[in-house]
Amino acid sequence: MKAENSKVLIIALAANVGIAAAKFGAAAITGSSAMLTEGVHSLVDSTNQLLLMYGQKRAAKPADAMHPAGYGREIYFWSFVVALLVFALGAGVSVYEGIVHILEPEPAVAPLVAYGVLGIAFLLEGGSTFAAFRQFDAARGRQSWWQALTSTKDATTVIVLLENGAAMLGIVLAAIGLGASQLTGDPRFDGAASILIGVLLGCVAIFLAREAKGLLIGEAADPELIAGIRRSVAREGVMGIGEIMTIHNAPEQIIVAVNVDFDNRMTAGDVERIIDEMEKGLQAEFPSLYRVYVRPHEDAGIKFGSGRGLSGDARVASD
Repeated sequence: MKAENSKVLIIALAANVGIAAAKFGAAAITGSSAMLTEGVHSLVDSTNQLLLMYGQKRAAKPADAMHPAGYGREIYFWSFVVALLVFALGAGVSVYEGIVHILEPEPAVAPLVAYGVLGIAFLLEGGSTFAAFRQFDAARGRQSWWQALTSTKDATTVIVLLENGAAMLGIVLAAIGLGASQLTGDPRFDGAASILIGVLLGCVAIFLAREAKGLLIGEAADPELIAGIRRSVAREGVMGIGEIMTIHNAPEQIIVAVNVDFDNRMTAGDVERIIDEMEKGLQAEFPSLYRVYVRPHEDAGIKFGSGRGLSGDARVASD
């Protein structure tokens, strides 16, 4: 997953650097406000990709005495910073430039240059978006698109997907604004397109900030994974399984704590041995479990059997 994320980021970064340079050049030639804001948009996207790559590097650092749970949440912190940048720089500059262009309209020149740059930018953004789309679509499974967007723990792919999708729609808006200005002779349409691009970026930024905030605070693992943990823990000598607490440190770093009620007739040595087997078995079965803690707890939740531990017909309920 990490390698795939890095590939998506590199593709997006390469595309956005080239697109930003082309858009700024076209804005200087044509005087188009929408083209200028599109250049700012691509520049912000390029910066965002660099920040996410830095966040990935920081998140991979091993745990130490100061951070015993590791640095996994760094990727969520930088995702939140990216959302703020999209809002402050992308949306803010776009709306400001649009308002200025409406108040002081200037007709665009050499529109064919602008259309050519927008067409090339759309194709490059499309390639980058397709790479992020494939990864996201493969990971969403049976979930709907909206469910996957709001429940995924992979902030990096979601940011690239939504940023690039917004960029493609922004290019369309810029082309419409430029075309309307040409057809009507009123350059204020170009400024209006710039404002619409800013509103679009603002909506994307708010969504990204909301999702990043939830991940930064700490979100539980997928219910199916929790149910799998419960099934794996159930065994001979376990009288009940109580609360299973999970927290995502990163997309593939989950900390889990399980309350387990053991048969009181077991010796302390047997309990220690079973706990060790549980922890090792869970990490082998679910590689995304970064830390596993099994806590002996009398009267833990769901009970099994009548006194000899788990019976053959017992069924383990999920959270």
